[in-house]
Amino acid sequence: MYRIIYIEGENFLNRFIILVILFVLSIVLIVIRPNLIRILFGWDGLGLISYCLVIFYQNYIAYNSGLITVLCNRVGDIGLLISIRLIFIYGRWNLYILEFNKKLILLIILLAAITKRAQIPFSVWLPLAIAAPTPVSALVHSSTLVTAGVYLIIRYNKFIIRRGVDKFLFYISVFTIFISGFIANLENDLKKIIALSTLSQLGLIIIILSLGLKFLAFYHLLTHAIFKSLLFICAGIIIHLINNNQDIRFCGKLNEFIPFTILRFYVSRLALLGFPFLAGFYSKDLIIEIIYLININLFILIIILLSLSFTVSYSFRLFYYIYFGEINRRFLNFKENKLINLSMLFLLMLSLIRGSFLNWIFFFDRNITYLRINLKIITIIILILGLIFGIIIYIKNLINLYFYRFFFRSMWFINYIYIYIYKPYLIIGEQGYEIDKNWIEFFRKNLFLGIIKEVKVRINLIKIFIFLFVILFILLIIFIIY
Repeated sequence: MYRIIYIEGENFLNRFIILVILFVLSIVLIVIRPNLIRILFGWDGLGLISYCLVIFYQNYIAYNSGLITVLCNRVGDIGLLISIRLIFIYGRWNLYILEFNKKLILLIILLAAITKRAQIPFSVWLPLAIAAPTPVSALVHSSTLVTAGVYLIIRYNKFIIRRGVDKFLFYISVFTIFISGFIANLENDLKKIIALSTLSQLGLIIIILSLGLKFLAFYHLLTHAIFKSLLFICAGIIIHLINNNQDIRFCGKLNEFIPFTILRFYVSRLALLGFPFLAGFYSKDLIIEIIYLININLFILIIILLSLSFTVSYSFRLFYYIYFGEINRRFLNFKENKLINLSMLFLLMLSLIRGSFLNWIFFFDRNITYLRINLKIITIIILILGLIFGIIIYIKNLINLYFYRFFFRSMWFINYIYIYIYKPYLIIGEQGYEIDKNWIEFFRKNLFLGIIKEVKVRINLIKIFIFLFVILFILLIIFIIY
């Protein structure tokens, strides 16, 4: 319903609809398949179609974002292929083969999962995936692409805990929520702030998965999907209102122009914060209580609590800019539509009641552990400190300190590390493409007698190597068959 109004004037509307349908079918394929080989069909489909959707607007930023997205996801695809091959060596597909100290297979499956799940060091692609149309962003960040990694970890969660790989997962997720929360405080792009909040919530889900509580992680995943999709839908309306500008510094006093949308934006943001009795409160508060109960060192606990306070600080900053900031009235070119309001009304109702409703369904109140008041009060203190931190960032205008912005907004230079990692492979790929074109022409024009003459003319070691490799590969296939 939201899509009908949002991209009604798009030139390639049919292409968009087909891609979104294929995107949803890919996640369905992942969920209903019983083993890794058949999961791979949906897994590859998600990576490819997400690339097509990210580059949908066909501009410079979209092409760069799409390339990083597909390359990061390909790492996960390769991880799945390697794990399939390793399991295939043992001659059976029973999941219980992982019981027998197959830690390497589990680590490779985890590598595949954290690429789709955008955990450190593969977090770069998720904030860049906002180059896709807003309905796609709402789908990607709430319930499709990022949930593929969670599904994989949930499926193998028992083996991960038994083999001791969970500690590796725990520390990665803690580092992810800290970095994403800190960077969101220094960001001006509206959709990127929401994307970084997704990254923070994903880290929280992975933390609870690393503790073996997969039902609680799934519970938070379901509640998070509702208010996060509502957030992106509201962000899309705001972006259309100010002439496709995503800078929050131009989003002030929007409650005068789109009051219903801003009201829903505030409600979904409060649900993200875990405001009492909204959807996010029931799952998030339960996760924090369990973190208090587990046996972790003080430093990691402080990092987790600081990350929670960062959520409050960047949310307050966003609230302030939208309510009290400035706006250039020349940008205004959009009005609220009844169909859009109706589509958001469903998500708003679910953002209010879904947390408590699912809590009753999952029966999390069977074995409740009541914490002492001095532990419960820690969360409130941390949230107040986050609010103070957000006020300091706004008043002192810390975002304009160039070095800090350059360091933190590049995700602690992880973006630049990828440039150096991927550049040689891109050069090799480009050369391989040229070689492929030459060999096709080579075989087409000179199939038998011209081969020797062509090799003499084109004395190229790479081409000779590839030719020998192809011959050996064909001989190997013939040997295996016969």
